[in-house]
Amino acid sequence: MTDRQALAEVVPRIEQCLRNDGGSGQVLIINNSGTGAYGVFPEPSINAIEGVMALNMDAPVALTAALLPLVRERGGAIVNIASTAAFQPTPYLGVYGATKAFLLHWSLALNAELKGSRVRVLAVCPGPTRTGFFRAAGLADSSVRGSVQDPDAVAAESLRALALGRSLVVTGWPNKIGAVLAGLVPKRMVASIAAVVLKSYRRQPDRG
Repeated sequence: MTDRQALAEVVPRIEQCLRNDGGSGQVLIINNSGTGAYGVFPEPSINAIEGVMALNMDAPVALTAALLPLVRERGGAIVNIASTAAFQPTPYLGVYGATKAFLLHWSLALNAELKGSRVRVLAVCPGPTRTGFFRAAGLADSSVRGSVQDPDAVAAESLRALALGRSLVVTGWPNKIGAVLAGLVPKRMVASIAAVVLKSYRRQPDRG
């Protein structure tokens, strides 16, 4: 959701829906919407890039701010879906990776701020997952071959992490290893390697 007016209109409806359930039970908020825009900046367009920033950052922050009082009141959790892209520079998807880094660090900070309350925050960092994200972002189908998780597996691992009280989970063992390595290798080197890999994933125009 990238339209601020639409966001302002939908939040009261969500809150009213939660309050109409009788007020019993904890609240689980999952910020899962996300998008990307592939290309050499500012490709594919500045409007597309601003849409990525609005959906990946502005919307989760605004929704969480609006609903946090209710979650504090009843107890519960906020789950923000970040990405393994949050751990490294992502050339050709630079703004996308930066928004996921924002979401990861904001989630961890918010969880620390809420320590001692009835609210926990979990940042989920999946790697490539079988969804429509890649085609929508402008990447080739080949970018999702190999070590790719199913959405159900990501969801199951996320719920286990939530039950264990964790504040961060990287789903899938290959992704866990990759996240650790990304933190050990100098960022400039990581960016160079990622540039080579991601450059090969540009989607070719469909031939009709």
